[in-house]
Amino acid sequence: VQLQASGGGLAQAGGSLRLSCAASGRTLRPYAMGWFRQAPGKGRDFVGMISRSGDSPYYADSVKGRFTISRDNVKNTMTLQMTNLSPEDTAVYYCAARRVIVTDVRTFLYTSDYEYWGQGTQVTVSS
Repeated sequence: VQLQASGGGLAQAGGSLRLSCAASGRTLRPYAMGWFRQAPGKGRDFVGMISRSGDSPYYADSVKGRFTISRDNVKNTMTLQMTNLSPEDTAVYYCAARRVIVTDVRTFLYTSDYEYWGQGTQVTVSS
């Protein structure tokens, strides 16, 4: 599956941005999906993930209550709605996918858990 992240840009502190991850090549339905981010000079950090069914998204503590992940298995997309942004959210944001069986409800928190990656989209938050 090929993933394409989009929607990044410049926002002011306290503002909002909406990122999208679109898939091509095959349906996203059997995949758990995740968002990661990488700030300059740092590693790629977990932001959140959503199961193949879309139930119970899971978030990193740093974004909990501010970011919301959703997916549309018909449109083959995943969305990251980011609100109350801070300069600390500045990073390149990546979407990722991992094929799972329907009974696998684990949370996948690490880059090594995912098989497919989008190219990343830059988010810059000014103070």
